[in-house]
Amino acid sequence: MLEIRDVVKSYDGRAVVNRVSFEVHPGEIFALLGPNGAGKTTLIRMITDILRPDSGTIVLDGAPVGGERKRQIGYLPEERGLYRRSRTLETLAYFGQLKGLSAREAAREAGALLERVDLMEWAQKQVQALSKGMQQKVQLCTALIGTPRILILDEPFSGLDPINVQLLEEILDERRRAGATVLLSTHQMNKVEELCDRALMIHHGLMVLYGSVEEIRRRYADHAITVRTAAALDRVPGVRSIERSDGDLKLTLEAEATPRGVLRALLEQGVEMDSFALATLPLEDVFIKVVREGRGLDHGQSGGADAATPAAEARR
Repeated sequence: MLEIRDVVKSYDGRAVVNRVSFEVHPGEIFALLGPNGAGKTTLIRMITDILRPDSGTIVLDGAPVGGERKRQIGYLPEERGLYRRSRTLETLAYFGQLKGLSAREAAREAGALLERVDLMEWAQKQVQALSKGMQQKVQLCTALIGTPRILILDEPFSGLDPINVQLLEEILDERRRAGATVLLSTHQMNKVEELCDRALMIHHGLMVLYGSVEEIRRRYADHAITVRTAAALDRVPGVRSIERSDGDLKLTLEAEATPRGVLRALLEQGVEMDSFALATLPLEDVFIKVVREGRGLDHGQSGGADAATPAAEARR
């Protein structure tokens, strides 16, 4: 549905997005990840045609993003902004008209959205009278109005309490089942694990991870193992740290160590084990590890015709 190919954007001679390529498939929730300053917002602004890339292509349904096609995109920016002295319903209806709805259609859809997020009683209040969390829900509705085919949400959970986080998750599920595609940028790795099908992580403008969320986690499984044993382990060659979790011991390996080598070391120490298994790292741990290592994908990563195919992802 959305194809990004070899996109580059530079400021003052420095590439803040450097040859990034990926695809977002119809009907999926796709995560865009990276530490602060990685280039995520610049990339999003190019996808929404706010900025133009220096080189590379961005294609929505086979044609360049721009013109009327932009109306198919709903965008929730990280930097929120609403007309504070306007009434809530009027503000939302205005955004609907910007999406091409008639005044009547915009007012009707705005009312339905406010009802869905439990804000209809605030429809005639000025935006500035709403709490921060309420304004966040109105801002979300500005992205939802007009029934866009692709939703780009930048830190959508920021400022929401647990009840409204659950509400947002329900709305995303509803939109997805109705055929919408979601590109989600967030620092909340637990939400990526819960909601997202695939993910791209960029760091210093470069691609560093790309693939299904489960495949990315499995790729780093050989960096930790779980052992069930009655023995009190202290020092094991190749093991950086040992912690007890739910009756098992979790052994985090040194970068150069392998599970096979650690198993051999345990057997040589005479450790009796009931079980020995790879431990899949939480995505947050993968994120931290990759940022600290600071490596990008090899630059077959983003150039070739197969750069974003499942086979290419598996090879990486």
